[in-house]
Amino acid sequence: MADEQKIESLLAQMTLEEKIGQMTQVRHFDDITPEDIKTWFIGSIIHTQGPTPGTDAAGWQAKFVELQKIALSTRLGIPMFFGVDAVHGQNTYSGATIFPHNIGLGAAANAELVEQTAAITAVEARATGFNWVFSPCVAIPYNEKWGRVYEAFSESTDITTKLAAASVRGHQGQPVSLIATAKHFIGDGATDFGVEGGNTTLSYEEVLERLLPPYRAAVEAGVGSVMASFNSLNGVPMHAHRKLITEVLKGSLKFDGIVVSDWKAYSRFGGTDVINAGVDVVMAVEGDFNMYVEGVRQGVVSGVIPQERIDDAVRRVLRQKFRIGLFDNPFPDVTLIPKIGVQAHRDVARQAVRESLVLLKNENIILPLQKDTRLVVVGEFADNSGFQSGGWTINWQGTTENYAGATTILEAIRKKAATRVLYDKDGQGVDGDAEVAVIVVGETPYAEFMGDIGGPMNKYQLTLTEEHQKLVDQYTAKGIKTVVLLISGRPLVVTKQIEQADAFIAAWFPGSEGDGIAEVLFGDYDFKGKLPHSWPTSEDDYTGKYGPNFWDDRVKPLFPIGFGLTYTNPRSSKNT
Repeated sequence: MADEQKIESLLAQMTLEEKIGQMTQVRHFDDITPEDIKTWFIGSIIHTQGPTPGTDAAGWQAKFVELQKIALSTRLGIPMFFGVDAVHGQNTYSGATIFPHNIGLGAAANAELVEQTAAITAVEARATGFNWVFSPCVAIPYNEKWGRVYEAFSESTDITTKLAAASVRGHQGQPVSLIATAKHFIGDGATDFGVEGGNTTLSYEEVLERLLPPYRAAVEAGVGSVMASFNSLNGVPMHAHRKLITEVLKGSLKFDGIVVSDWKAYSRFGGTDVINAGVDVVMAVEGDFNMYVEGVRQGVVSGVIPQERIDDAVRRVLRQKFRIGLFDNPFPDVTLIPKIGVQAHRDVARQAVRESLVLLKNENIILPLQKDTRLVVVGEFADNSGFQSGGWTINWQGTTENYAGATTILEAIRKKAATRVLYDKDGQGVDGDAEVAVIVVGETPYAEFMGDIGGPMNKYQLTLTEEHQKLVDQYTAKGIKTVVLLISGRPLVVTKQIEQADAFIAAWFPGSEGDGIAEVLFGDYDFKGKLPHSWPTSEDDYTGKYGPNFWDDRVKPLFPIGFGLTYTNPRSSKNT
């Protein structure tokens, strides 16, 4: 029997409660008990911040097998999805390969490489028991104050579209082994003043022209799910935007997969309006579960939610479960466990780091470094893999400590150098007879909401911290040649530091493979990265709702999108 026939056969047998269960996603540690899976016919589980399923990958798989068996013991035996925010590798698992965040991959702009990184992420996600990943983010950020800029590839629609399709192909593979998620639909990166979950005031025509193409490309690549966005579009919450979700995404684009909500969307964006807009699966978390299940049931009984809307949602869920073979193979593949963090995966991540680096300045051709150059490496960011990896690494907001399997920038430089490398962690001026100081500065890890500049947390800024500015001041004042490495999730206002330094590199959040940075610093490989965003000159660039952008000539950037020097072309650059 063809899958569509099987879907209709199952649908015809299902009670309303069983259908709502398939539309429900919960956290297994916080929202429900294992018995609730059977009672409420739960269709999917998300793992995120909080207790881990086990102490190692085998333990994670064992927990998901246990939960899956409960789902299979229900009347119709429909298996569950297990979802995870694997946005730059299987980043919830210590020991996995952690790739540069998407902004770095946008600087590399190498579709084949993006496809490889996504395929590896899929393998390591499956090895830890997951069959649904909430990646890639295909937002197009227009204001660096937004705390999720690094999750997106570029401010360029063309770059984002190309890499979105590549990421979907890589994640899902052939045959499809898990489903990917294009997110967040739509306008999340283009909110006024870069506010997370704020209002996007682009016109409807601008949304279709600038922001929709990556979703079209993802749908054409066969993406299994699309996640709705927290933002509003001209005052209408996207989770309740029927015109864009149902008429455009499901209608015009012919998307036949799952539209999944973001966190607690049911209670935040209008309850049954979310379902009627076209959302198929709801993250009913943090107290939303009972309200959601009962609200949808009452909505159907009262006629507020049409029965065909429920059937459409469940049909889409079942379609993706059949598509990845979940009914035939509902359990994790234990043979994948040894592939987590293997050298072949790390080699690809190291290549991604190398190609993501953007050389903004190389005065007097100080780079590449000679291996016998007497070096001092400066700053705590140089020897901390948590700092160099950013948010969504081990924890939701990232980690400020080293984690398993990662190589720090300092470790990588010491492996490459032929002479002793000094380390000045706190800027105490421990330079000895150093000829060159490699100064590593940047942003501490953050994720959504917390990373907004000027937002409620007010923890981050568009400039370097005073402490990091002093590191650069201190070493440039000594007369030592200086190479500044900027670890950040977005372009920052570092005009003064670029002027001070002999060489300046935008390294983004490179992830676990610090070796990729050392290989380029010492000239084993040339720079390839080009700016995926226009680079700001000053904080005054952000007086309007957006920062400098290639399509808006009212604000002249310090460097245009596409800028990036190389060793072979040290004083000019082509735009991509």
